[in-house]
Amino acid sequence: MQRIEHLTAIIEREEDGYVALCPELDVASQGDSVEHASANLREALSLFFETASPSEIKERLHREVYVTHFDLKVG
Repeated sequence: MQRIEHLTAIIEREEDGYVALCPELDVASQGDSVEHASANLREALSLFFETASPSEIKERLHREVYVTHFDLKVG
């Protein structure tokens, strides 16, 4: 039986491409565009769920992830 997991993707630009991170599972991937990085992350996560044991998934899955922005004075 398939289930739906609500996961987060944080994608940032790095030199020649983009890095995508799922903080709930600490799984990352990359691509040459935002779309490719996102697609590659989805594929990496699918492979993780296919191959990881239930105990590994339970151990690594962090349900409470908060993404926020804030201002900070520097200098």
